[in-house]
Amino acid sequence: MAPDTASPMTADSKRPEGSIAEQEEAPLVWSARWSLTTRILAVNILAIILFGGGFFYLDTYRSRLIDTRMEVMGDQLAQLDEALEAARPDQRHHLIGEFTRATESRLRFYDAGGRKIDDSFAHAPPTYTLRDPELQPWKRDAARAMDRGIDWIVGAPAYPDFEEPRVDQGTAWPEVVEAMKTGEAASRFRYAPERTPLLSATRIVDLDTPEVMLMTLNARDITKTVRAERFRLAVVVAMVLIASVLLSLFLARTIVRPLRKLARAAVRVRLGRAREVVVPRLPSRRDEIGTLARALSDMTQALRERIDAGEHFAADVTHELKNPIASVRSAIEGLGRGTTDAQRAQLLAIADEDVRRLDRLVTDISDASRIDAQLSRTLFEPIDIGLMIESMLAGRAARAGQDGPRPRVAFARPRKGTTLVMGDGHRLERAIDNVIDNAISFSPQSGLVCIAATRLGDEVHIRVDDDGPGIDPAQREAIFRRFHSERPNGEAFGRHSGLGLAIARTIIEGHSGTISARDRDDGQRGASLLITLPAREGHEAEG
Repeated sequence: MAPDTASPMTADSKRPEGSIAEQEEAPLVWSARWSLTTRILAVNILAIILFGGGFFYLDTYRSRLIDTRMEVMGDQLAQLDEALEAARPDQRHHLIGEFTRATESRLRFYDAGGRKIDDSFAHAPPTYTLRDPELQPWKRDAARAMDRGIDWIVGAPAYPDFEEPRVDQGTAWPEVVEAMKTGEAASRFRYAPERTPLLSATRIVDLDTPEVMLMTLNARDITKTVRAERFRLAVVVAMVLIASVLLSLFLARTIVRPLRKLARAAVRVRLGRAREVVVPRLPSRRDEIGTLARALSDMTQALRERIDAGEHFAADVTHELKNPIASVRSAIEGLGRGTTDAQRAQLLAIADEDVRRLDRLVTDISDASRIDAQLSRTLFEPIDIGLMIESMLAGRAARAGQDGPRPRVAFARPRKGTTLVMGDGHRLERAIDNVIDNAISFSPQSGLVCIAATRLGDEVHIRVDDDGPGIDPAQREAIFRRFHSERPNGEAFGRHSGLGLAIARTIIEGHSGTISARDRDDGQRGASLLITLPAREGHEAEG
């Protein structure tokens, strides 16, 4: 048993070229297999990922801080160089100590051969200490791991790790070697063991002999600032991500769940396993999904009514065909038992009449079953109802002698061009002809059938009045049902199929019009059938 959400119809099902579905919407290729929930989540999470691009900005921000700090270190070394030149030799250590305490740095001096000749840490307590990460709590390890992860995501440069040289001499420091070769200041950025910036800058000083001054600084404040900003950004991104996921799930719930209900109901309707499948109408929804639900519900109801009508029609056809077939069968059986030529001739006449009745029934039944489908494919064109009725009545007048005595027909012809409608001329002529035939059949031979066509506002009214017995108010809707068999007294049985007015209503409604029965406006005895059709747009009635 197939699940009630599965359908054998697939996207690869054959459709005619140039179909509306192909013209209006191109197929989704990359996301064709994604559910709506997945798509909503993907779109919103992608937006959060783009928002998370702020981490790239923080990496640039850190680089700017480091570059600025190195520039400041260069300026500070220049100022110290000027101060050392102006100071007495006995003030040198005091000046260096004050400088390193103020800048929290370390100063070393190397001669031209690379030998260390002075170190600020040798004359005063260290201004910074490189911390051993093995002795720090796990939170610091986690912070460093996050730093490495973010650096990998943003593609930060891989800076080298810092290690104190085992033999402290100028050749162990690349920036010192570079300064000695070029005679210009040089700087470097390294990571201390605890992954904080270790910045170094050099300057050539010319006291008694040329020396290279090396300034190193453990800029923990840069790491602290960047980590604080990253934490704030991460908190914001996490909050927005949670809110986005929750809102996405809510949006998916309000969209996907009703669509699934509609899909299940549609599949049950298709499978036909439940006679009365309730398609949810979602009356509280005023959006496109609510409109879709109500449209599907109305479509299902219309489909059910059409199926019921087809079943009733088949039953009515079976019933109507049984009588003439039984009569023909009886006449044929009687032929074998007939003893005189007169009896056999009578039976043959009955059989012939029944065959004609069957032919009339089959023709009308065929027309009644095809009209809906044919009208849906027909291209409507402008039709002048007045000219159409006039032409129909001229044809009837030419056949008047062949049909025997008939009631007179009077037509109040409208002004030319005032009763224009859009429609199928052949079908409209058939509908009006059926109505006129009905009026003539109920009118006495000396009676009068009055026909009028007028333009009233945006509608064209066609009224057919007869001199017959009239229509009981309780039967005014029933006369338009198929195979309605209430006929005037004295009419030969089987002359009419009972489909004439039913076919007329189908045609009129296929033209967005109406047909109804009522009493005559002049109060005389008889019935009046009124047909209303939409007038052709852009054509007003003439004065």
